[in-house]
Amino acid sequence: MFGDEDDASGSQVPDRLRARWEELLDATGVGTRSLVAGVAVAGLVLGALWWLTRQSPPPVEATLPLVQATAPDTTTTTAGPVVVHVAGAVVAPGVHQLPPGSRVIDAVDASGGLTPDADAGAVNLAAEVVDGSQVYVPRVGEVPPPPPPGPDGAVDDGPVDLNAADATLLETLPGIGPATAAAIVEHRERHGPFTTVDGLLAVRGIGEAKLAALRDLVRV
Repeated sequence: MFGDEDDASGSQVPDRLRARWEELLDATGVGTRSLVAGVAVAGLVLGALWWLTRQSPPPVEATLPLVQATAPDTTTTTAGPVVVHVAGAVVAPGVHQLPPGSRVIDAVDASGGLTPDADAGAVNLAAEVVDGSQVYVPRVGEVPPPPPPGPDGAVDDGPVDLNAADATLLETLPGIGPATAAAIVEHRERHGPFTTVDGLLAVRGIGEAKLAALRDLVRV
């Protein structure tokens, strides 16, 4: 007896709940199918969101600055030619261009070589040629001209040769002005080369005091 009552009451409870649920849905204006459809749509949306969020983000491509490869500069700066003036006892005196590092012998060869009366021993043929310089080859018995004065007007190499210096070079000596320098040149042209330094006393404008100041600065 009790078993039958339990079965009857058990079957009635779900029916009452279902009926109550339908009443609530009818009261809210939402049908069972609409509710099921809404739940299905919500499930799809949630599933899509979950699927998208679980995917690994696309790799980010690092943008590196474009660097152009340039070949190393292999060019080397080469020295220009050496320009030298060759004068004196050579076959073809003149200005010649020589390769860097050339020697005096190269300058002489570029001038056609030495003449028969050249005093080769008076020239250092092994010396390196300096750009813009002069190579002078004296003849046998000739006194070579003095080197040109330096930037400050002073003579770079030893005393001034009274028999070879021009008026401009003589004016670099102390106490020698244009007039005295011209007088020395004139005396040399009229009377020949000086044989001693004391011969300057014969030049107009030079006395004992001036000669004493010049004695160590000139030669013959």
